[in-house]
Amino acid sequence: MNEPVTSESYAAQVRRLAELTDRVRTQRAEAHAWHEQQCAAAERAVAEATEQLREAEREAADARELVERVDAEAAHLWQQLRARLGAGARRLGDPPGPARDASGDPLLLLHGVRGLLDRTRQPGELPASANPLLALCGAVGAALMFALGLGIRALGARNGGDLAVGLPVLALVVTLLGPLVGLALAKRLADRRHAVLSPRPITVVLVAGLVTTGVLLVLAR
Repeated sequence: MNEPVTSESYAAQVRRLAELTDRVRTQRAEAHAWHEQQCAAAERAVAEATEQLREAEREAADARELVERVDAEAAHLWQQLRARLGAGARRLGDPPGPARDASGDPLLLLHGVRGLLDRTRQPGELPASANPLLALCGAVGAALMFALGLGIRALGARNGGDLAVGLPVLALVVTLLGPLVGLALAKRLADRRHAVLSPRPITVVLVAGLVTTGVLLVLAR
């Protein structure tokens, strides 16, 4: 037979059960709190990782856009350089790739290259060593127009009448235009050398043309 349970032992068991129930409730509450903390921490980590991913994607897009812009600008400047060099540009080949040890803002570097090309594109003045060629241009222009004037004068002499009076005057005007034709020849020379006709080359051409015209007029008498 089972022995009867005393009131003291029953009360102790009830207290023990209550203590265990409180302990389980406390541990369950701690477990729920820990779980919520872990979930919140995980959500924060996911949010931070998502933001970092978006920032990385934005930086990658900006970098890709910068690379495309730099490549396009470099190709454009390379084409300008090839056009500036003319026939000698065949040795250049394709544009070079990025340098491994390059530093600084590539857009600033390209801006410097663009400025350098702009300065080299500006035509300069013909050197003093070109004076003989300039004088030759003046002399050739004068000789050509003098020969044309002789032809016009001969045409007037053959036809007679009013042409015999008017054509010699026209021939003289044509002959005096010789130095200006020399300037046209000198302009072509300057263009081929990417230069401009400043006052000095113009003076050389005009003086040579006038002297040649004067000498030819004297010799033709």
